[in-house]
Amino acid sequence: MGKIRIGYGYDVHPLAEGRRCVIGGVEIQNKVGPLGHSDADVLSHAIADAILGAAALRDIGFYFPNTSAECKDMDSQDILRRCVFEIGKLGYKIVNIDSTLIAETPKLLPHINSIKKTLANTLGLTPEDVGIKATTNEKMGWIGRREGLAAHAVCLIEKE
Repeated sequence: MGKIRIGYGYDVHPLAEGRRCVIGGVEIQNKVGPLGHSDADVLSHAIADAILGAAALRDIGFYFPNTSAECKDMDSQDILRRCVFEIGKLGYKIVNIDSTLIAETPKLLPHINSIKKTLANTLGLTPEDVGIKATTNEKMGWIGRREGLAAHAVCLIEKE
C-alpha cells in the first residue's frame, strides 16, 4: 500500500425558487434548488473540497472563484473532474468517498443509486466506492425551515 491521506469537505447553499436542484450531478425535480454561482451542487462541492484537502491543495474557491464569469453556472461534475486531475498530477488516486447530505427537501432516497453512479463515473470509481447518506435536520434551524442544505464529505486517496 502506498502513502494514504484523508480529506474533509463541507459545503452549504441556500435554497431558492426557480433554481434547478442538482445534487451529486443528478437533477431532481423540486420546487426549490440550491442557489450559487455554479450549479450549486452542494454534495459535489463538499466532495471536491475533500478531494483537494486530502492532497493538501487549496479549496474549490481557489480553483473556481465565485467572481469568475467562466465559473458562472458551471457543472459541478467538471469541478470534480478537475479535482481528480489536480491530485493525479501529484501521483494520487481516489480510494473512496463517504458523504452525508443534510436537507429537509428534496427527499433523496429515490435518487441515491443514480447519484452514486453519476459520481462514480465522474470520479473514476465504482458505485461501491461512493458512500452517500441523507438525513434531515429534524425541522430544526435554517435547514429544518427548508432555507438551505448542507453536505459533509471525506475522501481517502492513495499515492499510485
